[in-house]
Amino acid sequence: MTTPDGWADGAMLDCSVGVMAYNEEGNIADALRSMLGQQMSGARVTEVIVVASGCTDRTAEIVAELARAEPRIRLIEQPRREGKASAINLFIAAATAPVLLLVSADVIVEDGAFGHLLRHFADPAVGMVGGHPVPVNASGTFLGHTVHLQWHLHDVIARETPKLGEAIAFRNVVPSIPLDTAVDELNIQALVTQLGYRLVYEPRAVIYNHGPTTVVDFLRQRRRIYAGHLRTRDQQAYEASTMSAWRAGRALLGSSFVTTPQGALWSAGAIGLEAAARALGRYDVLHPDRTHAVWQMSTTTKQHIQSGARAAVQYNVAVFHIVNFHRLQLEIGGQASRQLARRVADRIQQALGGVPVTLQDAGTAVAMLPGDRTAAERAAGAVLQLFEATPITSAGRRPVTPVTLSCGIIAFPPGQPRPAEAAAPRVEFQPATPVTT
Repeated sequence: MTTPDGWADGAMLDCSVGVMAYNEEGNIADALRSMLGQQMSGARVTEVIVVASGCTDRTAEIVAELARAEPRIRLIEQPRREGKASAINLFIAAATAPVLLLVSADVIVEDGAFGHLLRHFADPAVGMVGGHPVPVNASGTFLGHTVHLQWHLHDVIARETPKLGEAIAFRNVVPSIPLDTAVDELNIQALVTQLGYRLVYEPRAVIYNHGPTTVVDFLRQRRRIYAGHLRTRDQQAYEASTMSAWRAGRALLGSSFVTTPQGALWSAGAIGLEAAARALGRYDVLHPDRTHAVWQMSTTTKQHIQSGARAAVQYNVAVFHIVNFHRLQLEIGGQASRQLARRVADRIQQALGGVPVTLQDAGTAVAMLPGDRTAAERAAGAVLQLFEATPITSAGRRPVTPVTLSCGIIAFPPGQPRPAEAAAPRVEFQPATPVTT
């Protein structure tokens, strides 16, 4: 017997969480609470190790106070700041669990994200899993547009060729990483890959971050990251998939970021900024004395993001309906029609990657999808296409009764109550797609 997450019945995967912190007093408490409050089956967080490196604010004090009330929290203090890679090596040496989870101190982890990451380790071939970073910056400014575009492209590319960052889970098989790296997740990704393990990008594991809000901070951050990518390519013969201009260009052309004149203009400006940052990063690599192992912080990325994370979430209700369900009840009987509706709901849940689906009366199934409306419509369309390509049939019998499946989307913009707390507006259904029973 196995659990829905793929674990053997009664088995439990232990996980050590590492948080590298430098002057994170504004976010560290919320970040730790979001990690310790994760609900998951088949896995558990046995310890959260916070490495506070040369902090000059109240970060270490806040963590120590939380540790007195929560025994799973452990604090390691470095007297001076020696770089994130050094702090990660301290965490790896101190961690005891078979799977390590590395999370930035300046993010908020959405509930359920750890479960989505850890469930993949039921497959012994998987060595590392990464989550889906979502910025909480307002998108109505040029830099807000730029940050959202950056992470959108990251998401699109990572779904095809995993590029993992912000929150990663990996097997405890990496003894240490190079101290001179500025892209720790990529170094771990390279090492895990070279050990023969498979990488997985998990878009349902959402992590909220805050991108830069000034051009100086954006250039500083992107310059450091690109220089780190180049050094990893040279030192470990491993290249991040996001370095490919071809992949980025293809993802951009297929996005909604360039469909309006303003969006196209801002996207062109974002490309210019990224090109400038990459040129500066390449300059740094050509001059070995310019290291980014201990980098200057981008202060605008350290803003308190708990309220932004709440406001940034848009929820959409996808309502799937078996058309003429009452006629089907008369044709095939009440019990058979209920079984049909249950099978349809189960198929929808499977197609949506495990998103909870509620089966209601009259052949209606409801799923709540986080993200923007475009993403929800795309997911719903994929469900309809799946049903069309692979019709459901009654067990052991030829399909005899044709039915149609339709879908409508109800969008709840950021800042509004969750769908469960709001009155549902009228649903306009999309064109029906035939399904067979």
